[in-house]
Amino acid sequence: MFQIGKTIVSEEIIENDFVCNLSACKGQCCVDGEAGAPLEENELEIMNEIYPKVAPFLRPEGRAVIESEGAYVKGEDGDWETPLINGADCAYVIFDKKGTALCGIEEAYNKGLIDWKKPVSCHLYPVRIKEYTSFNAVNYHKWHICDDACSLGAELQVPIYKFVKEALVRKFGKAWYKELEEVASQLSK
Repeated sequence: MFQIGKTIVSEEIIENDFVCNLSACKGQCCVDGEAGAPLEENELEIMNEIYPKVAPFLRPEGRAVIESEGAYVKGEDGDWETPLINGADCAYVIFDKKGTALCGIEEAYNKGLIDWKKPVSCHLYPVRIKEYTSFNAVNYHKWHICDDACSLGAELQVPIYKFVKEALVRKFGKAWYKELEEVASQLSK
């Protein structure tokens, strides 16, 4: 672990490789698990605001859950998250013709209808941020369904922190990421 500003960062995001391999996993992280995607407090109003433009991209069952439960819900752990369809799929999940899970929010973003890509927790994956009173912990979330992503990352030699660069800059800023690159350079010597 090392510190950058008010973050404590796991060396695992430098030491491990990762590149999403959707052709292998089919976006399983969006349909498996016991909770929806974590949401930050500042994302809640955004979820409400974008829903009318995102709704046409969603499956009927996703829209039904959101219209019943809301654009976000409080999870069992007390944190905010996206609602789930029957305790499984994220309500915002859509599928392409090959059966790969995609994000309805990101689809609306890609079409230029909204200017917000998706929740930062989704954008950061496999990095997870845990907020504490005086610092944020930046960790690698290992999940067996991402084994193919780890293999592809190793083959392409892309460390996790490079794979999620855009999301880390979005979350912490360019100066923070530059410092992370400097630490990574020192650790790889």
